[in-house]
Amino acid sequence: MKSSHQIELTAGIFLLLAIAALVFLALQATDRGVASGDGYRIEASFINVGGLKPRAKVALGGVTIGQVESISLDPESFEALVVMRIAAQFDDLPEDSSASILTSGILGDQFVGIEPGGSPEPLVDGDRLMLTNSALQLEQLISRYLFNSEEEE
Repeated sequence: MKSSHQIELTAGIFLLLAIAALVFLALQATDRGVASGDGYRIEASFINVGGLKPRAKVALGGVTIGQVESISLDPESFEALVVMRIAAQFDDLPEDSSASILTSGILGDQFVGIEPGGSPEPLVDGDRLMLTNSALQLEQLISRYLFNSEEEE
């Protein structure tokens, strides 16, 4: 028969391992899988970023290739300026690529979707994407649908 100290020690070790596993899972769930130090930065201006947040993923064809570093307001154009870090392994994106703010699911998080262009010149550190599509807001879509349906009747 084991002493009560051995049972308590075993239970305590098991509890610590369970807590460590939960912390590890929480960190893995919030990590977007892109190293923050590698890669290059690009910028894009949007009229409306909706609920886009820093550390949101940047995806190309559904594959995460980077993350949003910061979102700020351009004082001259009054547009949202989104700075993204793209992983170094994706250094051959064409310079005429476009960016859209998309939603993963109906109520999901928003992310930046990159659509590659056809230019032979690649994006480099500090480049700005010129073709952007802002976030669609559900309220605007509903009001457009309601007002357009009333006009037709």
